[in-house]
Amino acid sequence: MSDTMKFENLKPLLVELRGESVLLDSDVAQIYGVETRDINKAVTNNPDKFPAGYVVELSKPEKSELVENFHRFNRLKHSTVNPKAFPEKGLYMLATILKSPQAVQATLAIIEIFSKMRKLTRNIKTLSNVKDKHEQQSLMQKSGEIITELLDGDLQTSDTETSIELNFAVLKFKHTIKKKNK
Repeated sequence: MSDTMKFENLKPLLVELRGESVLLDSDVAQIYGVETRDINKAVTNNPDKFPAGYVVELSKPEKSELVENFHRFNRLKHSTVNPKAFPEKGLYMLATILKSPQAVQATLAIIEIFSKMRKLTRNIKTLSNVKDKHEQQSLMQKSGEIITELLDGDLQTSDTETSIELNFAVLKFKHTIKKKNK
């Protein structure tokens, strides 16, 4: 997975819009190694591939809110065009259109990240309902492994230890990561 495609590099690009995590067209273009106009042209030229929910054009108030709250969107301040936002399924559809090697690699990495995040969310929801201590321990271990993959999939260190503590209303979760030289 390239450095750009690591979770910690993608997470700051995700924006919460209308109850979903989305990437704006300019960020998608950067990730896929194309121009923003190429992303928007792909949507315009393939309307059947982008039904409602696959791509969202921001309203003027949404665009203004982004500009006010995120310094990195200042370039949108005087733009007459409202940006487009892509939820996960819209990113998948873009992958069927954009065929560059970088776009393919980016799509695979994004799919992996969203998949791991869904798995982690399911484990956390399940944990709150599980009463069996052994099953809880197993789920916590699996969740810890997913967190490790999301945060440092190919971390190379020498005999270090990192602890991640998450405190949910129902339980406290601690996972220790021990890595040795590869």
